[in-house]
Amino acid sequence: MKYFNRYQVIFCLFTAVGFTGCKDKAVDPDNQNPTSTTDNPAINAWVYEVMEDAYFWYKQLPAAASLDAKMDPNDYFEKLVYQRETVDRFSMLTDDKDALEDSFNGISKIFGISYSISYIDAAKSKVGLFLNYVVKGSPAEAAGLKRGDIILKANNTQLTEDNYTTLLSSNETISLTLGTYNGTVFTPGNTSISVSKAVVAEDPVTFATVIDKSAQGKKIGYLVYTQFVPGTETSKTKYDDELRQVFADFKSKGVNELVLDLRFNGGGYISSANTLASLIGKGATSSKIFYKEQWNDKYIAYWQKTKGENSLNYNFQNEANNIGNNLSRVFVLTSEGTASASELVINGLKPYMEVITIGSHTAGKNLFGSLLGDDKNRWKWGIYVMLGQTANVNNESDYGTINGITPTHQIDDLTVPYKPFGDDQETLFRKALDVMGVPATPNARVSATKKVNAVIPGTYRDNLQISDMRMIKKAPERMLP
Repeated sequence: MKYFNRYQVIFCLFTAVGFTGCKDKAVDPDNQNPTSTTDNPAINAWVYEVMEDAYFWYKQLPAAASLDAKMDPNDYFEKLVYQRETVDRFSMLTDDKDALEDSFNGISKIFGISYSISYIDAAKSKVGLFLNYVVKGSPAEAAGLKRGDIILKANNTQLTEDNYTTLLSSNETISLTLGTYNGTVFTPGNTSISVSKAVVAEDPVTFATVIDKSAQGKKIGYLVYTQFVPGTETSKTKYDDELRQVFADFKSKGVNELVLDLRFNGGGYISSANTLASLIGKGATSSKIFYKEQWNDKYIAYWQKTKGENSLNYNFQNEANNIGNNLSRVFVLTSEGTASASELVINGLKPYMEVITIGSHTAGKNLFGSLLGDDKNRWKWGIYVMLGQTANVNNESDYGTINGITPTHQIDDLTVPYKPFGDDQETLFRKALDVMGVPATPNARVSATKKVNAVIPGTYRDNLQISDMRMIKKAPERMLP
């Protein structure tokens, strides 16, 4: 056991799509750090050594002697992954560990748009991008783009199933033409918006408000949270502290219902998941277990020997702005991109309060992993190796399949244009209000909407990458001697 003696352990989960291969119309990142094929035997030897030491399924590895040490590292790595399609869907190899670590912290070069891609005509000859949110502080926000906007053209060319991949992924600056829907057809407008990519540190607290429904005795806290990141390089707890301020506002205004919108949240740092859960959970204190970990047998024995029998139990933290005692339940809005740390919050809260999920089934990522690089600095390759799985205080962890967490209320989020967050008629929030017994605002003006057919399912960012799905934990106290 040697791979946790020099590293600050980072636990994370990513979908294999977008990093290890190109499926449907997802675009692979460019290879920024090519390595000579003469390095392959050394790289592959290092890959095997890491997997043999730390991999949750290390006992199922093929014998090293049965493998071709000269093959491409990506192909070699795939030979080691245990049941890729059904079990370990997440371990992966990257040739640029530093870039991936930046993405963990919400730092990337982007336009700042998040969208779904759907057909806009019966013949399926045209497609549109339907913005579901715009990143705070991004060029897209500065340009005036917002949730609900419809993009029909890029660089003055109508988007189609055949051209949108190239148009969206090949330019640092792009001209986007917005469109409208009149109840019958989608029509491009006459004005285009130019947007250039920039390096952005994404603030995960995308939207927060208190919605007053006093007639029904409800004060609803509504939070859109897009990733679990505690802070920035210069302010380590900036975003966690922003969360705390949101809940301080919820508490001061007497919030008695909470809607947690995790539709666009692919995961992140477990420390921030703990912060969020500790602000929500009924009776959540540092004496109660939030979640548990299971590693491979070698590491379980080590942790328990050096840290004690309860070393893999992780408690909530004490949060002064916890609103759990004023809640009987929490509503969580979900999608197939709701993953990892998001699912950890849902599963970890269930033993303590009713958790009502609305939307699609989640991604199904109960595994945690670590990103490891070469301690000799011979190259920039890094390995995401799955180390184990998490469970709640009741040892429940039954969502680790492609079916994820089944929603309490299955609702398709395919009605466009998307309504603003917190709008009475927004598809998933409307269901939460129905369950609460809150009727729609009378005489509300309802604009034309349409239920569309997705070209490819899911939420996409800028260059057609599926949102990262990760569960990350920095735990220097876990380093081996």
